[in-house]
Amino acid sequence: MSTVAADCAAPVWPVPAPAAPLDRQQAAKALSDLVARFIGYVGRRLPQDVLDRLAELRARDEAPPAGGAGEAMFETLDAADRPDRLCCQDSGALRVFVRAGAGFPLRGELEGILGAVVREARREAAPPRHDAVEAAGPDPVWIEWEFVPDDDRCTIDVCMAGGECSVPASARILASAAGDEGVAQFVLDGVASCGMNACPPLQVGVGLSSSAESAALLSRRALLRPIGSHHPDPRMAKLEMLLEQRLGNVGAGPQRAARGPSVMAVRVESSARQAPAHGVGVSVGCWAHRRGTLRIGPDLSYDLPSHPGIVL
Repeated sequence: MSTVAADCAAPVWPVPAPAAPLDRQQAAKALSDLVARFIGYVGRRLPQDVLDRLAELRARDEAPPAGGAGEAMFETLDAADRPDRLCCQDSGALRVFVRAGAGFPLRGELEGILGAVVREARREAAPPRHDAVEAAGPDPVWIEWEFVPDDDRCTIDVCMAGGECSVPASARILASAAGDEGVAQFVLDGVASCGMNACPPLQVGVGLSSSAESAALLSRRALLRPIGSHHPDPRMAKLEMLLEQRLGNVGAGPQRAARGPSVMAVRVESSARQAPAHGVGVSVGCWAHRRGTLRIGPDLSYDLPSHPGIVL
């Protein structure tokens, strides 16, 4: 080889050593510990968007009989925070939504980890109130799965809904000509008639789909979105604002008062539907809306978008 050719040859960079194989047993234990800390934390600390909205409502909480209700909510949260206890005596039915990438290294272990962690977390959290009935096993957990083909991360959303939050929930098929006004009236009727049971101010999730069951699931997913977010479709975003305005003064205020804010937020999730089928679902969260989001990388690094800056 000539000197010129040798000088122009591409340099040979050192090849990095292959990463050490993942110790699945140790990694599964680390993931289990992380999820346990996450679920326990969500039961005791409300997400930041809920705290911000409660603070906003407290600042407007002036006229009796609602006066003082906002302050009482923060006193309740402080009282639970000091001894590190649940912020609501009803530990709630824990619903878990998992979005797992196909490349997430512990995807196969997730279901077993979640089941074991939930049972342990519910035993040690407060202890919680044991209110599960007609269950096939102790402390059951409901998991909704979504798999993402080209991703190696995992996102876990949890929501703890007290039993009384389920009272205003409903789903049905409306007439095809109902339109947005029909949807708004259905949601308004349900929340106005039963919303007082669910500890206002409420968070209301609305699902629109072809069937009652898919609409109900979408309405639950809507409650996972942070307060202040809006549907990307302008028509659905307008419906969110319309519902929030109409539900704001239905006479179901904090601490069962006839006055005061009835809702904190309304969020809509929708899917394509067939023309004759106008499925509507409604789900409700109370003022102590215990919701959390945990994002986990393939190396088990994590962050909590719902509780910024928190290290578990």
